[in-house]
Amino acid sequence: MTVDEALKRKKMFILDYHDLYMPYVNKVREIEGTTLYGSRTLLFLTEDGTLRPVAIELTRPPVGDKPQWKQVFTPTWDATGCWLWRLAKAHVCAHDAGYHQLVIHWLRTHCATEPYIIAANRHLSAMHPIYRLLHPHFRSAAYDQLWRFDMEALPADLIRRGMAVEDPTAEHGLKLTIEDYPFANDGLVLWDAIKEWVGDYVNHYYPDPTLVESDTELQGWWTEVRTKGHADKKDEPWWPVLKTPENLIHILTTIIWVTAGHHAAVNFGQYMYAGYFPNKPTIARTNMPTEDPSEEFFKNFLKKPEMALLMCFPSQIQATKAMAVLDVLSNHSPDEEYLGEKLESSWAENPVIKAAFERFNGNLKRLEGIIDERNTNLKLKNRVGAGVVPYELLKPFSTPGVTGMGVPNSISI
Repeated sequence: MTVDEALKRKKMFILDYHDLYMPYVNKVREIEGTTLYGSRTLLFLTEDGTLRPVAIELTRPPVGDKPQWKQVFTPTWDATGCWLWRLAKAHVCAHDAGYHQLVIHWLRTHCATEPYIIAANRHLSAMHPIYRLLHPHFRSAAYDQLWRFDMEALPADLIRRGMAVEDPTAEHGLKLTIEDYPFANDGLVLWDAIKEWVGDYVNHYYPDPTLVESDTELQGWWTEVRTKGHADKKDEPWWPVLKTPENLIHILTTIIWVTAGHHAAVNFGQYMYAGYFPNKPTIARTNMPTEDPSEEFFKNFLKKPEMALLMCFPSQIQATKAMAVLDVLSNHSPDEEYLGEKLESSWAENPVIKAAFERFNGNLKRLEGIIDERNTNLKLKNRVGAGVVPYELLKPFSTPGVTGMGVPNSISI
């Protein structure tokens, strides 16, 4: 298969940390015992639905009198090449760990949620139905190019990243590029359940479409989210308008998805997947052996390549600290409140809302069964197999502790 054929068949994927990291490489390298590269990783989608890395490019920009350094590493059978490939993967894993925490986790959940909370408390009374709907999700809580509201809805996020295309004939209205993509498969079921619940709720309180536009509290909240909470982006054309119940349903579903589903998927499995630090080293300490090596350095690499890999990984104290932090982040407290678990007292008094919530709760329990069933299907190699951690991050409910499952209402850590 040629590269062009692989691209046409959507078999090639790229993990691109080149442009994002390059401006910081030399600055980071000033820190003793720390290094950084810009990186690009090419991955190939195999016939069994799994991604296989096929090439890694590491780049160091010019520094002082040294020109730019760049090298591409590929899987190989010779011993030296195998160890260089392992080291290149360690560097990319460190890049991925940093991007995950700063962008996927902090920026797109904790950071982006704050303006919704502040604006809601300023403009919506405690008795307002939309405040009551959002309040459970507001327990606590590289921006310029990496965040925009209209791309935070799960379907839009998958399409933006090339992981899905719109298809009215497919389930959820999307055809996944990688059919066995656990986050997308489970997430879309959860997205639909949230959207149905929000739709029932909004349509009950806004039976006349004109009521949305005439609700001054609601309009004040959405205006402040855009013009104050995101003042630097207030004139962007991609902000959703808020004129109809359909507009409101999409906005609220997106906010609840971010605070509940998205955050659960990127946070509560961190210890399960990254507690073993070689999976997600939080730092790389040494340069590649082929980057301007001294004769002695390269000789030591050839003699004890395993030591070169260990020296690249975080130190023992760095790894221990990271494991402790990930354990805390992944931990559910005994008083955790889960999505769709608790019926708010005001909703219990309204038979329409109570019935809608009970349907929502039933849909979430159904999702748990779907996930359990998927995790026994040996054809789904990205979530089932020898040594594979079962994908349970979007199972709605959990017991306290580090469980690798559970979708809390809000960003509570």
